[in-house]
Amino acid sequence: MRVLLVEDDALLGDGIQAGLRLADYAVDWVRDGEAARLALQHHEYNACVLDLGLPKKDGLAVLKDLRGRGNATPVLVLTARDTHADKIAGLDAGADDYLTKPFDLGELQARLRALIRRASGAASPVLEHGEVRLEPAAKRVTRDGETIALSAREYALLHDLMTHRNQLRTRAQLEDSLYAWGAEVESNTVEVYIHHLRKKLGSDFIRTVRGFGYQLGEKAGGESAGGESADGDAPA
Repeated sequence: MRVLLVEDDALLGDGIQAGLRLADYAVDWVRDGEAARLALQHHEYNACVLDLGLPKKDGLAVLKDLRGRGNATPVLVLTARDTHADKIAGLDAGADDYLTKPFDLGELQARLRALIRRASGAASPVLEHGEVRLEPAAKRVTRDGETIALSAREYALLHDLMTHRNQLRTRAQLEDSLYAWGAEVESNTVEVYIHHLRKKLGSDFIRTVRGFGYQLGEKAGGESAGGESADGDAPA
């Protein structure tokens, strides 16, 4: 999951970024409203944590610009402005949630999970596909009740695919979900993680659509949902 953090306070921003990375989010951090506007215009995010009191462009203006372009990225407003009028203005401008400073990092993470879950159309906090269950709060994956050990990148890729379970995800979209700015991405990194996930969850759990991307198969560990399996693009 990739998150845009918009916060001009260096100490607070550093703490939030570190906490979200520990929770396996890929985090892009900008410190002014104009940089936030450009980031939201040119990149796809699962959510945005947005301060209101920003240099160059106020957070409310960033939010109004985002919604004015029809961008539905979930936005959690994080601010010291705690009056009812401020909260109403933020929500009416298009915010999905509102958290006032000071705050608990665990609550911020929980609110982000809820926003991302709702944006994907999922009502349950647990993601399920066939025999596989993913619990975002615990970062736990099980198959037939047995815990499956995944690396941080494998988990993040699986989380993305299960969040978009009915969608075809391109390689570029998956890379954007896994890596923040400045991260080094190898040419076959997505294929490697897909290969590892298939070995752990079943060869037909993730379907390859040649020339387009990947999506979950119709059955986890059962018959293929059509298209092609992973064997053709597994690393040598």
